Amino acid sequence: MKTNWVMLAALASAGLVGCNGSSNTAPAIPEGTTVTVALLETTDIHSNVLSYNYYALAEDTSLGLERTSTLIQAARAENPNNVLLDDGDVIQGTLLADLQAVAAPVPCSGTLAVHKAMNALKYDAGGMGNHEFNYGLPYLSQITNTDFGIPGVAKPTGTCGAPAFPSVLSNVIGVASGKPIFQPYTLLPRDFAATAPDGSKLTVKINVGVLSFVPPQILEWDQKVLAGKVSVTGVQEAAKQYVPELRSKGADLVVALSHGGLDTSAYSPKMENGSYHLTSTGIDALMIGHSHLIFPKGKETGAAALDASFSAFPSSAKIDAVNGFVNGVPTVMAQSWGRRLGIIKLTMVYQAGKWVVQPAKTTVESRGFKYTDGTTLVKADPAIAPLVATEHAATIAYAKQPLGISTDFEMSAYFALVGDVSAIQLVNQAQLDYVKNFIATSTDATLSSYKNIPVISCSAPFKAGRNGPSDFTDVAAGATPAAPIGLQVRNPGDLYLYSNNNLQAVKIKGADLKAWLETSAKQFAQIDPSVTAEQDLVPSYGTIYNYDVFYAENNALTYQIDVTKKPGSRIVNLTYKGAPVADGDDFIVATNDYRAGGGGAVPGIDGSKTIIKSPDANQAVVSNYLASLSTKGGKVTLAANGSARSWSFVKTATAGPVILRSAPGHLALAQGSGIASVAAEGALDASGFAKYRIDLSK
Repeated sequence: MKTNWVMLAALASAGLVGCNGSSNTAPAIPEGTTVTVALLETTDIHSNVLSYNYYALAEDTSLGLERTSTLIQAARAENPNNVLLDDGDVIQGTLLADLQAVAAPVPCSGTLAVHKAMNALKYDAGGMGNHEFNYGLPYLSQITNTDFGIPGVAKPTGTCGAPAFPSVLSNVIGVASGKPIFQPYTLLPRDFAATAPDGSKLTVKINVGVLSFVPPQILEWDQKVLAGKVSVTGVQEAAKQYVPELRSKGADLVVALSHGGLDTSAYSPKMENGSYHLTSTGIDALMIGHSHLIFPKGKETGAAALDASFSAFPSSAKIDAVNGFVNGVPTVMAQSWGRRLGIIKLTMVYQAGKWVVQPAKTTVESRGFKYTDGTTLVKADPAIAPLVATEHAATIAYAKQPLGISTDFEMSAYFALVGDVSAIQLVNQAQLDYVKNFIATSTDATLSSYKNIPVISCSAPFKAGRNGPSDFTDVAAGATPAAPIGLQVRNPGDLYLYSNNNLQAVKIKGADLKAWLETSAKQFAQIDPSVTAEQDLVPSYGTIYNYDVFYAENNALTYQIDVTKKPGSRIVNLTYKGAPVADGDDFIVATNDYRAGGGGAVPGIDGSKTIIKSPDANQAVVSNYLASLSTKGGKVTLAANGSARSWSFVKTATAGPVILRSAPGHLALAQGSGIASVAAEGALDASGFAKYRIDLSK
């Protein structure tokens, strides 16, 4: 006789029957019962709620949680058994975020715009990212309605607006309390539809355990707001502590939300991208972020090729970037800015009293906006925009506030990787001016002794394609030199993306400078001049924020990059004021706290050489520099602020084409900026980048 498992399950839930027909006992799940669960992931939303670019004051259909919502609804319709999770870096990243955190802070009674949208989408749980800490612990405490138990960090009295889902963080500990500042994990009991071996349907309870990890480097990147208040445990150590604890509390399925990429090198508790090493800790599924990449490769027609960083893994690493497995653990990364939805569709079978994941019946997808046919964009969910209409209008008004100065040229990063400094020089000038004034006016004897050491500056083209073809700095010039457009609040954020970075300065030697430049030059592929096939000059934009461009007053510092050489041996003709830079020469470099503290793994730049820790954000330094030019009756000009190119490629003739991927339609801009190496604009690739031909012989 066919067993009615649905009837038994219903009676058991009422406490009337057990697995053998006895009362007050939970029903037995038939051996071999299967259940399929879809774990859905967003990551690195960075407060991109709407499909809108506040720096350009224009719609951007390539991003936005309002479009991710459409993907979520579709995935839920396909998979009624689902759990929606976020992997962090939610609250920072746009002018909307800066407005709500700094310019017009959201009160305790309010809820962040991005959290309003996430609450409407009914997320099941969320983890933290490194950028959650940028605005400080008091702010994070308020907007998550969490008492961290940290002396001096007081959450406002009462219940503050916050996510309506559990916020989890497993590896950040309060120094004073010795306890996690957020709950280290959450256990989500869910009733899911399952199939018994005889094909009948029944409802089973699956306990989904969720952990969350951030990079230990938050202590360096946000030292100014975290020092002495929190400590960070390595991801593997934290997982080994809490995974068994979750299992003991009944977790059938353990999901790790790891805000880090895949670093296959030997494990260290200090690893920034330690997600790979979580696969040995007993987890069932891994959701990753931080790197803003697509893992696994998109399945839509015409999907972009695998990021070059994934093809560099050794075969022993057992990373399947096509099907989405790392050491046999299903793994997904849903890019960034809401542009994709991660979907791990797990099939589990009930065996020997527990649920066991079936890898052969598990699929992983990083689903983009064009997943249906490779061409058609999903439409925005109309329910999201009304939720944040007030905040959206306020952000646009904030973005348009004038700075009181104008520019006579277009500052863009479309060709920053082949030498255009129009969007970088002004940042470097502002940083250099700040550090020189800081030293000149300092009463500190040690700093005063540095007055005769050359001050140089470095900055990266932060918005230069990392997040797709719409992610480029572009500050427009006026229609004519006689009537230039006035700069606005939005423009410094376009030039310097990270509002959380504070200016710092390091004192280094010439040998350090060369090593720093070599690290930056790793951004480029090694070009073989004899190859006739197409070669990518920049194979991956994932670490574009580590491509530092150096500058000295009067263009006194110059250097060349030989991309035919292996990384580590590419910098040649490094000179200062016309003389070769010697290993023992002294320099002071204006930079940011991320780089000065070790971000980017520049040899020797690890915090030990820092001589100035400014209280001012780099973005504010740029704004204030513009304001100082305004008060002096000046304006931003190409001659003075956008044409001092300090570096070039060693001239090399190649047998085949070398390409740079950038936003389409800007060949004339390259030529107008004097970037002669940009020879022609080619076809679009699958991601929408134009493939510009680069003539390295010029």
